[in-house]
Amino acid sequence: MLHWNGRGLRAVAFALAGSIGLAQSSFAEDRVLSEAVDFSGQVLYLQTDVPGLVIGAVRNGETAVFGFGETAKGSGKTPDGDTLMRVGSVTKVFTGAVLADLVADGSVKFTDHLQDRLGWNVTVPAMDDKPIRLIDLATHTSGLPREVDREPGPENDPFSTLTKETYEKALAEGVQLFPAGTGGLYSNFGFDMLAAALGSAAGKPYDALLAERVLEPLGMTDTTFAPSEGDRDRLMQGHNFDGSPLPDVPNTPVMSGASGLYSTANDMVKWLKWHLDRFSPEMAEMRFLDHAAYVQRDALDPTYGFDESGHMDAMGLGWIVMQPEGDRPLILQKAGGLQGMFVYHAFAPTRGVGVFVAINEFDFSASMLMAEVVNGLISDLAPR
Repeated sequence: MLHWNGRGLRAVAFALAGSIGLAQSSFAEDRVLSEAVDFSGQVLYLQTDVPGLVIGAVRNGETAVFGFGETAKGSGKTPDGDTLMRVGSVTKVFTGAVLADLVADGSVKFTDHLQDRLGWNVTVPAMDDKPIRLIDLATHTSGLPREVDREPGPENDPFSTLTKETYEKALAEGVQLFPAGTGGLYSNFGFDMLAAALGSAAGKPYDALLAERVLEPLGMTDTTFAPSEGDRDRLMQGHNFDGSPLPDVPNTPVMSGASGLYSTANDMVKWLKWHLDRFSPEMAEMRFLDHAAYVQRDALDPTYGFDESGHMDAMGLGWIVMQPEGDRPLILQKAGGLQGMFVYHAFAPTRGVGVFVAINEFDFSASMLMAEVVNGLISDLAPR
């Protein structure tokens, strides 16, 4: 949690607020929420010294979104709730939600084997006679590596070698690192396979399936795998570790499950608001399945790649589950980073509070602080 100790930090934050470049895309009637989100965003922006930052939050159905800095260095344009950005691995929890919806309507089962659902002409590895199941892919327990081994693509199209054929070759060569269900290893490979399997099971391209099952029902009109040319003027520029701009580069169809989505703070607030409407009858079975913890940490050996934004106690469908601790309630969270963007979102499903934040520069210390601030803000707005 980020603590505001002493009057000095508060005085500095408010003294500089006028020069930060504040944009309010929504102002909640809940004045406590607005003040907490605004102030947290101001201080986080000052501490990280990134080019730009957007923060949004939900509390008991009320929402607030604030932006600071610039969408790109020197642009003079302050980000707001409609600023478009890559959300990287936050894509995974959308893939998990699609899985939850298909399980809810009986189209698939969590225990279906990847081999039976993938629909590719390849034999999926099964170490120690433990087939990889859909639930293993969704909880990072498949034994598949973090990334598929591939040739690097050109600078202006680095993902061009991330193809179905690349994945088929890896699967055929027995790429699995440990038997499915026995360990936990964060895997982009696994979530790309999950999306491919879900699209095959539904008989349609995965992007169409995601739109049908999640994006359209939630009204997330700015969440997409491929922004239109007309939308590019509101795209947030990502920056590398040295502060240089990174190009926005195209996705390939096979990376849809792990990292391909673009979205806005306003759409991410809609997403969080849906998760927090836990007594709504609309899509209730899907939400119930999506919020469950399926694998406890103490059941896994090894566990690697889960704790950058807070200690993982259990795994949901792409969600990192953090059990209550001290004043902090139960939290489901997921972070992402791609092409110079770091994003993080988390919510307390029983407390009605969720927060999304994004920065447009690769800075690991800033990304860790960002998660700390969000988790602390949830604790402040919804203490146990």
